[in-house]
Formats: sequence, C-alpha cells, structure tokens
Amino acid sequence: MQGWRRRVVYVATFEILGILIAATTLHLLSGAGAMKSGLMSLMITTTGMTVNFLYNLGFEAWERRQRERTRTLARRVGHAIGFQVVLVSFLIPLIAWWLDVSLWQAFLYDAALIVFFPIFTFFYNWAFDAIFGLPDAVTAGSAPAPARQGA
Repeated sequence: MQGWRRRVVYVATFEILGILIAATTLHLLSGAGAMKSGLMSLMITTTGMTVNFLYNLGFEAWERRQRERTRTLARRVGHAIGFQVVLVSFLIPLIAWWLDVSLWQAFLYDAALIVFFPIFTFFYNWAFDAIFGLPDAVTAGSAPAPARQGA
C-alpha cells in the first residue's frame, strides 16, 4: 500500500487507538466528566491527525532526499520524538484552554500521554511497516531521487 491510501490508513488507525487511550487518561487524571474528557480527546485527536498527517508528509519528503533510505532504529526513534515534540506544542495550550487550567497543569495532565505516545508511536510505526510494507520513499533505491527539471 502506497501514497495517499497508505497515509490515510496509517493516520486513521493510529488515531482510533489514540482517542481511546487519551479519553480514558484525561478522564482519570483531570476528574473532568466523561463528556468534557470525551470532547477534549476528540479535539486532541483532530489536532493529532492533522499534525500526524503533515509531519509524516514532511518526514517522507525529507527521507526521499537522504542518501540512506532505510528506517534504522535511530531514524525511528528520531521520528517518534520529533512527532511528539511538534504535537505537544499544540496540545498543551489546547488542554489548558479547554479545561481552564494553567499551562503547567495542562502539561501535568498530558504527562502520561507525553510518556506513552512516543513509545506507542515507535511500536505502531514498526508494526504498520511490517504489515503494510515500507513506503516507496524508502524502497525506491539507496540514492536520493534526482531533482525534477521544470517542476
């Protein structure tokens, strides 16, 4: 599976699992009601899906320009950490606003997710690649693709 279809399946599956985890965690940590926690997790999921899609689009574009196109352990770890840093920069203000708490309190609420999701992302990506194969950006050869003329 390649291209847009791969990205949509990747993001949708990742976020379905993520929303279940986030809703339960926020409810337990914040003491907010199920409705408020559920809506918060929906906002987190929407933000997560958008960031996830754009981050992976950018990551694969970067990967295509690399001389070495294998997904090594270091590259997978870097991918997971980079994604989490970008995502958290959006989530902390969102949680603070929605739950009407300080940024520090929102960070504390998000701490369990901050620890869990890079690990989840790492293993999810590995399993996704094992099930669906690597994207063309990685398997198309070991040298960067030549630049297009006039494009």
